[in-house]
Amino acid sequence: MSQNKLYGNTPCYLNGKKVKLGKDDVNDRDVLIYGVPWEGAVTWGDYTGCELGPKAIRLNSARYSGYLPELDDIDVLSHYTIGDLGDVDVVPADTIETMKRIEDFASGVWKTGKFPVAFGGDHGITYPIVKALSEEVDGKVGVIHLDAHYDNYKEYEGDLYARSTPFHRIYESESVRNESIVHMGIHGPRNAPETGKYAKEVGATTISVREVRKAKDLAALAEKAYKIASEGTEAVYLSICSDVLDFAFNPGGPVDGNGLTSYELLELVHEFAKMGIRGMDYVEVYPQQDTNDNSSHFVTYAVLYALAGNILHEKAAK
Repeated sequence: MSQNKLYGNTPCYLNGKKVKLGKDDVNDRDVLIYGVPWEGAVTWGDYTGCELGPKAIRLNSARYSGYLPELDDIDVLSHYTIGDLGDVDVVPADTIETMKRIEDFASGVWKTGKFPVAFGGDHGITYPIVKALSEEVDGKVGVIHLDAHYDNYKEYEGDLYARSTPFHRIYESESVRNESIVHMGIHGPRNAPETGKYAKEVGATTISVREVRKAKDLAALAEKAYKIASEGTEAVYLSICSDVLDFAFNPGGPVDGNGLTSYELLELVHEFAKMGIRGMDYVEVYPQQDTNDNSSHFVTYAVLYALAGNILHEKAAK
């Protein structure tokens, strides 16, 4: 990616103000937000429109400060400045070109050394982002995947990059350590027997929603998952699909019952970030079905909890 592409032509917002983002501006930011308004093949019913997620998430984030009294009065925005790089230029009719553009854009973001947060879009976006990270770090990558589903089908009706396939592509990447992939929060009958079997075959770990629910100490469970993801790796990436949440907490997502509560998800995200994640994405919010924009609002909570964890991680490292 050329620097002009990353720094010059993308519409950007810094702490709520639209600006032209130059290289020096990026250097002055601690956190970089970008959107990936991509929706590929629709894999179930009328659940479509997640390409509108980045816009909705940004719009609803304007309501919030960075102050979290429940996390020992951490004020995220007193520690971090946040830059919005705008959206990746996707090509709706061309999946292959879009995947390349996502990877190129993500590569440019990783090279800044800042903490990136990507808003999807469908879960297919995670593969090119992780691929770009794996090419940036000197070593292997681990992934913590919070989702109701494995998303590791080999293909969907001939499409290798559908939202149900990204972890199959990630398994195939030589720079990702499959034994350091953790599928967490997995639940529900929209999974298929072969997906769980394949995850086990490649060496990935599954922590089901029942294991989360039965855990007496979420922080200890998060530590267990992080230890697996970080072993033998140089970076840990966090990917969150909205449907890891029970539909009671996620009206802008598929109707998946018995998912995580909002409390459980936020606690896990915060704990992972406290231990050290390199970046994250949050995908598959469907604004057209999102009552009162509840799911879009919640993304801001998840990001702030992650950033609050980053702050504690950095303090501990000093």
